Amino acid sequence: MTAPAPTAGAPGEPDRADGADGPDELAELAEPSGAADTADPGASGDVREIDVRPVPRGDRHPLVFAAYDDLRPGQSIVLVNDHEPRHLRDEFEEEFAGAFGWHALPGSSDAAGWRIRITKRAGTALPRIVVSGAHAIDTPVDAAGSVWRLRPSRRDLDSNIIVLPPGDEIRRHEGPNLDVLVFVIAGSGTLETELDAVPLEPGAVVWLPRRSQRRFVAGDGGLRYLSVHARKPGLGITARPAGA
Repeated sequence: MTAPAPTAGAPGEPDRADGADGPDELAELAEPSGAADTADPGASGDVREIDVRPVPRGDRHPLVFAAYDDLRPGQSIVLVNDHEPRHLRDEFEEEFAGAFGWHALPGSSDAAGWRIRITKRAGTALPRIVVSGAHAIDTPVDAAGSVWRLRPSRRDLDSNIIVLPPGDEIRRHEGPNLDVLVFVIAGSGTLETELDAVPLEPGAVVWLPRRSQRRFVAGDGGLRYLSVHARKPGLGITARPAGA
């Protein structure tokens, strides 16, 4: 079975997706790590209140994130909403895991409205493990394409874990105008360049210079690798559709 060549601008991987940090940062997103809801972590002093109830739904989350960006560590905002903002908390967890506090103030409910104190605990997002070694290696046997990608939207890197089944390939093509690093996680295969063939074994770190010719061919045990490259809007790969 032959995988189609990447679409224009893709960095030498199947179909489409987004981008993790290097191999030393393999590991799964932890459980929600905002400050516990049982204690108010807010700092003393004036706290800005943001009532998003009259704000169009599509503008609410950007408004809250912009207000959070303006805070200094230890400062808080209070969000007033007409429902429990679970999706917003999920977004904060994805962007700022461990670096923010989240506290539902007394009396918050769907009937009375929700008041959430959000506290900036650190000046930036915290370094953290984003995918575990087990997740990087163990996926369904029929998996193909991108099985993991780096998700935080405020990032400068794109990264994917790519799976090629045994004997599958990414057809020869010219890469985009950016460098890509590939770390072979498991399996084996061959990288065919413009002039030669490079064997791929677990632990190999491969540099794909910008615009270089490349073709990936998986060995008998398949091939699984991590790719890392500078972020480029619209660049990426996704899992191959079932049956493709």
